[in-house]
Amino acid sequence: MSEVFRPYEKLVEITILGKTFLVPERNSLLRAFQFISPETIPYGRFCWNQDCQYCRVNCQLSDDDQFRPILSCKFIVSEGMNISELAPELVGCLRTKLGQNGIANPQAPDDQNGQ
Repeated sequence: MSEVFRPYEKLVEITILGKTFLVPERNSLLRAFQFISPETIPYGRFCWNQDCQYCRVNCQLSDDDQFRPILSCKFIVSEGMNISELAPELVGCLRTKLGQNGIANPQAPDDQNGQ
């Protein structure tokens, strides 16, 4: 399965709805989602070429001061990315990895997130 990923030397840390994951550098964010959930992402309704918009997320980069919408099929993952919203198709595909039925409340106190 490693042939679906671009060559990488290390894993970088990203946060998705308050939960931290390690994913391969030099790959699209959608490929990073596939790394996290190889049993669901390949079967999602993603076009992988910007047409369907099913991979849209709100993301804040480590050097940004605000979140912005991006397409995860076209954006390369980077250390410290923080994803605050996922398109419904991604929520469905990542539900088991994110817990709480794929829904996280970033405003909730830590003790409500099981930390």
